[in-house]
Amino acid sequence: MKKLLATALVVTAAATALPAAAQFAKPEDAIKYRQAAFTLMGRHFGSLGAMANGKAPYNAATAASDADVLAAVHMLPFRAFGEGTDLGKTDAKPEIWKEQAKFKQASENMDGEMTKLVAAAKSGSLDQLKAAFGPTAKTCKACHDHFRKD
Repeated sequence: MKKLLATALVVTAAATALPAAAQFAKPEDAIKYRQAAFTLMGRHFGSLGAMANGKAPYNAATAASDADVLAAVHMLPFRAFGEGTDLGKTDAKPEIWKEQAKFKQASENMDGEMTKLVAAAKSGSLDQLKAAFGPTAKTCKACHDHFRKD
């Protein structure tokens, strides 16, 4: 897990150091990048959700570790929705590019709630995790409902 976190931190540093368009040689690279970031997010968000919803035993160390990964990667996919990435193998709806302000707002809403979830997961309190998980999940769902194909 430490190796994964270190890798995620390096990726985050690299992603924030370059303009979004300069990161990808081809649109397909951006699509793969954002899909990989969403996969990481889903894995660690799902782990926290299982604990918050009583489907997995609560483990404070695991929750904190999942939070570390989410803190490092949760905004990465949004840098990979550049020009030309609406084509190819993607579940992204055209609304992302047609309603960019709304999409940006959705990502900012998720960022705010994810930041709260990360803090709650690192608190060592299951009650705090439960309280933060629902609102964060709602921001994810809202974005999926409007911007992701079924």
